[in-house]
Amino acid sequence: MKSSIAFEDVLATRYASPGMVEALSPERRIRHWRRVWIALAEAERELGLPITAVQIAELKRNEGNLNLAVAKKREKETRHDLMAHLQAFAVLCPKAGKILHLGATSALVTDNADLLAMREALERVRDLLAAWVEALARFAGRHADLACLGFTHLQPAQPTTVGKRACLWLQDLADDLCEVERLLGKFPWLGIKGTTGTQASFLALLGTPAKVDALERLVGKKLGFEAAFPVTGQTYPRKFDQRVTDVLAGIASSASRMSQDVRILQHMGELEEPFEAHQVGSSAMPYKRNPMLSERMAALSRYVLATSLNTGLTAAVQFLERTLDDSANRRIVIPDLFLATDGILRLGVHVSRGLQVFPRVIESNLQRELPFSATENILMEATKKGGDRQALHERIRVHAHAAKKAIRESGAVNDLIGRLRADPSFSMLAGLWDRLLDPARYVGLAPRQTCAFLESVVRPLLKRHPRAARVKVELEV
Repeated sequence: MKSSIAFEDVLATRYASPGMVEALSPERRIRHWRRVWIALAEAERELGLPITAVQIAELKRNEGNLNLAVAKKREKETRHDLMAHLQAFAVLCPKAGKILHLGATSALVTDNADLLAMREALERVRDLLAAWVEALARFAGRHADLACLGFTHLQPAQPTTVGKRACLWLQDLADDLCEVERLLGKFPWLGIKGTTGTQASFLALLGTPAKVDALERLVGKKLGFEAAFPVTGQTYPRKFDQRVTDVLAGIASSASRMSQDVRILQHMGELEEPFEAHQVGSSAMPYKRNPMLSERMAALSRYVLATSLNTGLTAAVQFLERTLDDSANRRIVIPDLFLATDGILRLGVHVSRGLQVFPRVIESNLQRELPFSATENILMEATKKGGDRQALHERIRVHAHAAKKAIRESGAVNDLIGRLRADPSFSMLAGLWDRLLDPARYVGLAPRQTCAFLESVVRPLLKRHPRAARVKVELEV
């Protein structure tokens, strides 16, 4: 299935799901055009215009016959794609053809059809995003208590837990899901506005403002929209495209952050993205298990973040009631962004459902640095037992620098605790060392924060998406 963008690119053929490709296909776009034409004709008939039930039936009977060959021929002549398809539809409907597009403009049909397609695409985004949140929540819950080395500035810092770290990714994605829900909850349509947004043609057809208002309500209801933009030019405000793509860019930002963290942690050996039995990590190095899924997620995220800037630039140059230099641009950019976001989300769900954790490596990495993290607790405990705080601080400083020097110069194992145990200044801690070096003492409230976040934020969110765990994701490559 071809995407609706101008070239058959890898977004459609390699990364996006068949469902998203279909939702944004040229054929689906034409079907939306016909849906708008039929809804308009039905509503105009209901409001008293001379349109018959026979004509409506004829339109509905031929709605699915796209008559593409005729449309292609007409477009070569007219250089106007919508007009070509209008004529092709009229050929199929000799009785109803004369009442098609009554009072309408091209933008009335194309803009409302585009919004139908964007709404459907955003619903697909919502479902995949909910599945990702659900998968990552399960992962965070399973590892809420598993202590690991924390990092700031990408340097070893106080320990945290694997589950708490996953909640940092999860919080971003949960926010993204709330934004998608908010947008879908009040998703508008252009309405029945006319050539410059004044509804003049429909006032001339129907005679009264009340009937024009009724027409807009009727058509909106038939298309599944609750509210139209209150004022427009010929097209709906392109600022709305920016709002939609800003949400997609937010998802890309969250995905990129997680993908980078996963790649760092896989480099450290603490976890690994899914790697299939016959998967090849490198054509030259058979032993390699490259994090290709997370790398691809980062690549697509970068594409979405960069491309999303385009809709803001388009919104900024809408000359008066409209200009046509947005048309070709939007036809490429908006489908591209949805196709790429679909690819990101499918990768995110797949990776999160299959993340492997290696507790022994995590413990080894933690124990290598824990002696340094533990020095503050050691200092406080020794002081409580009667030691001189300033003198003890100096002894720890001397031993810590010596231990670090040994590690850097000879690759020695961190022997800071051995040095402190052998120092008579810390003799009051005999019998306490194992307790002082328990990693659980250094993760603070991380397990509690994880469980509280999952319970108070994520669980209520997922209650609105009961099928999230059952969303199927199959990667083509």
